[in-house]
Amino acid sequence: MIKGGCLCGATRYEIGAEPRFTSYCHCEDCRKASGAPVVAWTFFPAGTLRWSHGEPKLLKFAGRERTFCPECGSPLSFFDPSFPSEYEVTTCSLDDPGLMPPHDHTWVEDRLSWFEVADTLPRHARYTG
Repeated sequence: MIKGGCLCGATRYEIGAEPRFTSYCHCEDCRKASGAPVVAWTFFPAGTLRWSHGEPKLLKFAGRERTFCPECGSPLSFFDPSFPSEYEVTTCSLDDPGLMPPHDHTWVEDRLSWFEVADTLPRHARYTG
C-alpha cells in the first residue's frame, strides 16, 4: 500500500496499486496550482486511490479535476477525463517520494525561461500520453 498526504496531516490517502511512472510537468496550470516552477506527478491506474483521513477540496478547472487539502492547501491529485484510465498524485505528497524518481519532463513548451533542470531525462513539448 502506497500512502501519502498533505503538509498538515488533515488529508491522507492510500493507493492500492503500483505506480505507472513519474514525470515533471512544466505546464502553466500546474505552476499556478502549486506556486512552483515545476511539479513532479506520479501516475496510477484509475480507481486505486482511497482517502483514508479527511476529504480533499475538489477544484474543477479547464475540464480537469485537482484536489487540495482544505486546511493547508497542499496540492494532492489530478485527473483528466480525456485519460480515464489513470490519475496522478503529487509525488512529493507521497510519504516516501524518494522511491518515485521522475522519468521525463512534459509540457516543456510552457517551461519558464529562467528554470532549467540539469538532468538528461527526455523532454516532451506537451503530454506524451
